Amino acid sequence: MTDTELEITADLVRDLLQEQHPDLAGLAIREVAGGWGNQMWRLGDELSVRMQRMDPTPELQLKERRWLPVLAPRLPLPVPLPVRFGEPSERFPKHWTVMTWVPGEPLDHGSISRGDHAADTLASFLRALHVEAPADAPTATDRGAHPRDCTGGFEYFFQAVDPDVIAGIADDVRDVWDDAVAASAWEGPPVWVHGDLHPANVVVSDGTLSGIVDFGDMFAGDPAWDLAAAWVLLPAGAAARFFDGYARADEAAIRRARGLAAMKSLFLLLMGQNGDRGLPGGKPHWGPKGRAALDRVLKGV
Repeated sequence: MTDTELEITADLVRDLLQEQHPDLAGLAIREVAGGWGNQMWRLGDELSVRMQRMDPTPELQLKERRWLPVLAPRLPLPVPLPVRFGEPSERFPKHWTVMTWVPGEPLDHGSISRGDHAADTLASFLRALHVEAPADAPTATDRGAHPRDCTGGFEYFFQAVDPDVIAGIADDVRDVWDDAVAASAWEGPPVWVHGDLHPANVVVSDGTLSGIVDFGDMFAGDPAWDLAAAWVLLPAGAAARFFDGYARADEAAIRRARGLAAMKSLFLLLMGQNGDRGLPGGKPHWGPKGRAALDRVLKGV
């Protein structure tokens, strides 16, 4: 069975539950919009089902199964916890996981109006997350490196975005990136890093951050990859308060984080552009989010 033949429907989810976790099969099942590597379904009021879809291997789900129960108890925001494992079968030859549901609205469909509160909340969360990781913690593959080792990715996004979208600021964006490339490297021990903090992977309620989701890219490494969220997630003017609250980032870390935020913003712009053009995986509503983040990056801390 190929990916193109495999349509994930509510009936399929219910059948899988009936086969492997029949006590959950009677709960209401509702599709959750969004997702690319995995497709999410709401299961009742308190659970969700995470179905491997475009991810070529189950590594990301297996990583969440292994490490989220270890990390969650010390984190000050709700995160999804795996509660049941779905194994590949003839009906669905991929992995799936039943997880706790993190209530709130994804930030790519919402907004933050309480900037100071959100900055304090994000700083508290990352202080709790960014502790030294054990020797057997996962390492990064396509992210986690110093910006100087990510120039190919930056150049790809920079060149792929419609020049009209960044007209007048392109040189400034490149200057921010070049400054990150020139910054010294992380010299501390590898710490736990979420690795993919962007507007679709956090949830908000009451105008502030209320949960963090999708830990499939978590790794042990440079915290600057998460510190970029100061510009990618928080509203204008909140970055300085965030770094004051976080209190562990030296000048080099902030420079690396700002460059990585520029790259992540270009990625959001490209995903929005792809959505406008009807390309697979594109998300039209990410374009404005990416441009707003890029503007914040250029304003500095």
